[in-house]
Amino acid sequence: MNRLSIYLLGLFALLLSVTGASAQDAFGVEPDAGLKLPGLNQYAPANAVGSSAAAGRTVQLEAALTEAGDPLKYGLTWRVFHPIPGPDGKLPLLATAEGGSAQFEFEPGAYFIHVAFGRAGVTKKLTVPRDGPVEKQRMVLEAGGLVLNAVSGIDARIPASQLRFNIYKADDGIDDDQQLVVADVKPDTIVRLNAGTYHIVSEYGAVNAVIRSDIRVEAGKLTEAVIQHRAAQLTLKLVSEPGGEAIADTAWSILTSGGDVVSESVGAFPTIVLAEGEYTAIARNKSTVLQREFTVLAGQNSDVEVLLN
Repeated sequence: MNRLSIYLLGLFALLLSVTGASAQDAFGVEPDAGLKLPGLNQYAPANAVGSSAAAGRTVQLEAALTEAGDPLKYGLTWRVFHPIPGPDGKLPLLATAEGGSAQFEFEPGAYFIHVAFGRAGVTKKLTVPRDGPVEKQRMVLEAGGLVLNAVSGIDARIPASQLRFNIYKADDGIDDDQQLVVADVKPDTIVRLNAGTYHIVSEYGAVNAVIRSDIRVEAGKLTEAVIQHRAAQLTLKLVSEPGGEAIADTAWSILTSGGDVVSESVGAFPTIVLAEGEYTAIARNKSTVLQREFTVLAGQNSDVEVLLN
């Protein structure tokens, strides 16, 4: 199966449009019991403050998924940074807070404010004036949620223990050239992401059942995507007669139709997941070496028996 065929295998997604408070609930975040908000007077950047005696200014902060969305009530992480890098080249972190809308007490000067909602985040530069009103700062995340699952064949559900997903930023690079966003995501897990297109790598088992798909995450929406694998689970058995008891201490090698080894194991009846296609099973028991050709059909789990005689 060539790369293009694998890439274009079936993918269907259900988009649920949610905004404001309903969007917050859809992302499955538990409210924080309380929010502790630190002041910043003791951290004020010296170069941004005209006088050490300047009065602190209270600034209220809120964040929403979309421009028209309601402020998020929980699940946010706020960070305040000094605008000038430190000796290590990084912006010094001045204060943090978690919860929903927040307020900090700033001395006049410049700061960078970053707010995160899961893997989604946005940064804004804030200049706190010495006099005059201080407006509430509203930050728009332009974020949504993604839930992934997979089936084998048409609709055969895959056990969660045999599935994992890696989420990459979709760009011109492939494999190691792409930026990994989240690794080892389990099925039915809500991942909060900035709006955009992401490259999903779905792995069923640990051999060669891998599907790649590009999925679009939209701001204020929860995207549920079910990826279709063309694979099946096989149990290998060396038997003395059809349907007989599996013989222990058997070494197994699985070869593709092109002769490449894709799996090796030892046991009476090892279980593996293979992508759809033609294979050869080679069984070694003591001095006996036997083989059998077999076909894997998507979604059709089965036993592969190799007869001893």
